Amino acid sequence: MGKIVTFGEIMLRLAPPDFLRFKQSTFLESTFGGGEANVAVSCANYGLDVSFVTRLPENDIAGWCVRTLNTYGVDTSDIIYGGERLGIYFLETGAVSRGSKVIYDRANSSVSQIQPGMIDWNKVFDGVTWFHWTGITPAISQGAADVCLEGIKAANALGITVSCDLNYRKNLWKYGKSAGEVMPDLVSGTDIILGNEEDAEKVFGIHPEGVDVTSGHVEGAAYESVGKQLMTKFPRAKKVIITLRGSVSASHNSWSGVLWDGEQLYQAPIYQITHIVDRVGGGDSFMGGLIYGLNTYTDDQKALNFAVAASCLKHTIKGDFNQVTVEEVEKLMGGDASGRVAR
Repeated sequence: MGKIVTFGEIMLRLAPPDFLRFKQSTFLESTFGGGEANVAVSCANYGLDVSFVTRLPENDIAGWCVRTLNTYGVDTSDIIYGGERLGIYFLETGAVSRGSKVIYDRANSSVSQIQPGMIDWNKVFDGVTWFHWTGITPAISQGAADVCLEGIKAANALGITVSCDLNYRKNLWKYGKSAGEVMPDLVSGTDIILGNEEDAEKVFGIHPEGVDVTSGHVEGAAYESVGKQLMTKFPRAKKVIITLRGSVSASHNSWSGVLWDGEQLYQAPIYQITHIVDRVGGGDSFMGGLIYGLNTYTDDQKALNFAVAASCLKHTIKGDFNQVTVEEVEKLMGGDASGRVAR
C-alpha cells in the first residue's frame, strides 16, 4: 500500500501521576497527544508509511513535539508553521467509580487559526493512498473545518481512501456552528466511518434502540441499524464501524466493535478490561489498528478483530500513543490473554 496521511491538532498533555487528583499533585507528567497524531503513531508502530500534518508554532515546545513524533517513525515533513502556541490538555485519570477529567487549554492554538490555502494538498498527497481525519478538527474553528474539507475534496479528486472518526466533543464546538451543521459536508466525502455509541446520535440523530452503555454490556447486533442509516445518509461510505464500550467503572470496561459493509454485520470478540491503566486514545488506537487491518488482511472480520485487540492493549499503556507491535496484537487475537512474561 501507499502512504497514509492524518491531519489534525496535537497537544501537550499534562497529567498528575498515579491516579492523583490535580489538587494532590506536586508535578505533572508531560507527553503529547491528539486524535489524528495518535492514529499516525499506531500506524507507524505496525510498519506503515505515515505522515502527520498540522500547523505548529515556531518554538522549542513544537520542536520537542516533532522530535517525539519522529521517534515513533511518523513523517512530519509536511507540517506547516505559524501562529503563537501549541494547545495543552490536562488529564486527571479516574479510577473505580471516579471518572477521568479533561481540561482543555487550546484556545488560539496555531492549528485553530489555520486557513484554506495554507496546505499544499497536492504535494501532501503525492504517493498517498489513505487520508484520515476526525470530528475534533472541524470542532476547533471555522478555519480548521474549512481546511479539513479542503483536504477531503483533494483526496476525493485523487482517488484516495478517506476515513474519519466522528469523535463528537461537545465542549469544543464554540465558534457559532454545531456539529450537525458542519459535519455532513465532510462525512459526505468519506469512505470509512468510525464512531462510538454516542457519536452518530449526537451529530446526526442516528441511534440504536434499547442500548444502555452503563450496564457494562453493549449488544453489537443493535448497531446494524446505525450502519444502515449512516450509509443511507452518506452513500459514498463503504464501511461503518462502531466501537462498543460498556462502562462498569472507570477501571473496568467491556470492549468490542462491529463493522457493517452494506450487506453483512461483523462482530468482534468482547474483551473485559478489568484494570485500565489509561483509556485516553483508545478509540484512536482502534482506528490505527483498523487502517492496518483493512490494508493488510483479506477479510473484514480479521481487520475488525485486529482493531479491537490493538485498542484493548492500548488500555494497558500510559499516554495517548498506542505502543504495541503487530506480533503482540495477533497474539491477543489468537486467544492468549495470559500476560505471561516473554523470555
